[in-house]
Amino acid sequence: MAEVEKNGEARWYVAHTYSGYENKVKADIEKTIENRKLQDQIFEVSVPVQDVMELKNGARKSVSKKMFPGYVLINMIMNDVTWYIVRNTRGVTGFVGPGSKPVPLTELEMKNLGIRVPEMEIDVEKGDTVKVVSGAWEGTVGVITDINEGKQSVTIEVDIFGRATSVEISFMDVMKME
Repeated sequence: MAEVEKNGEARWYVAHTYSGYENKVKADIEKTIENRKLQDQIFEVSVPVQDVMELKNGARKSVSKKMFPGYVLINMIMNDVTWYIVRNTRGVTGFVGPGSKPVPLTELEMKNLGIRVPEMEIDVEKGDTVKVVSGAWEGTVGVITDINEGKQSVTIEVDIFGRATSVEISFMDVMKME
């Protein structure tokens, strides 16, 4: 089963579908959201398309093509209910991630896909101690040495093999320690 997001935060996940079923999967998930009143857990289902020019019979024609055939992007709070609903939608073969553990898209992946990353403000300043709550450095505690609003990240000093090392962490992945 899925792991519950620690802070109940919505993230973007990628579901793999049978090719050609992307729009059907999107419609079915949206219908389930409405029927089960899950608007507060599954926020958006997307099948990204791009307009391309095709040359057919000597005529140029603009056509919408799926950017990622066989995939549907879903902005949701991952928990057992949402995992089950998406995973058991007809046409879905699974989530992208190792085994049955869905892995959310990173902010960089979201930006590269053209998904607007909500700007975050963080209530910390240089010298504050924070705990990393998700990602590769999860569980690490460090002191903030720099804050980059543009990249929505903080740089913290962590102790690696007895040496102070600077690590850049997303605003979304840190929590201020009181």
